[in-house]
Amino acid sequence: MILDISQEVFSSHVYPGNPAPEHWFVKTLAEGGSCNLSAISMCAHNGTHVDAPFHFLSDGKTIDQVGLEPFVGRCYVTRTGNTILAPEEAKAIVENAKANLAAERILVSGHAWVSPAAAQVFADAGLKLVGVEPQAIGIPADAKSVHRTLLGAGVAILEGAVLDAVPDGVYFLSAAPINLGGSDGAPCRAYLIPLP
Repeated sequence: MILDISQEVFSSHVYPGNPAPEHWFVKTLAEGGSCNLSAISMCAHNGTHVDAPFHFLSDGKTIDQVGLEPFVGRCYVTRTGNTILAPEEAKAIVENAKANLAAERILVSGHAWVSPAAAQVFADAGLKLVGVEPQAIGIPADAKSVHRTLLGAGVAILEGAVLDAVPDGVYFLSAAPINLGGSDGAPCRAYLIPLP
């Protein structure tokens, strides 16, 4: 079973102030073209996407420099009922992920933002990736510090994941970003495969 956890891009949630994705046809068979040919315009952070360190760190790596390892591999999915993830809950999540031998990549479902203190817990745990459902991982009032803490520690960020129908557990994650040279982030087609 493959669980698609990606938003459809053109109907996706758009972070306030970011440009919305657009789609149009350059050629169509109906109008006599040799094929149907689409063109798109979008922000690197539309839909389900990943952030590169360069998003918040002027000397950080761009998405093409990060490599694929953080975005592909064993991961732990857990649900939270909190709107803002506290450090105590982040510590419990890391411990549960370790107990399930999946402590490198963690996805938090339940439309929760990560607090600055929880971000530090994830950074100190040496994670490769943290993912959330909102379009930005950090609480709106302090999104910059959350991003800087995680990205500065080499923790990749997956945002805009669709996790509402995903049970807690261990999965194989693939959230490989599009290879956009020099970009601060990139959309991805993220999916999960349940693991025993």
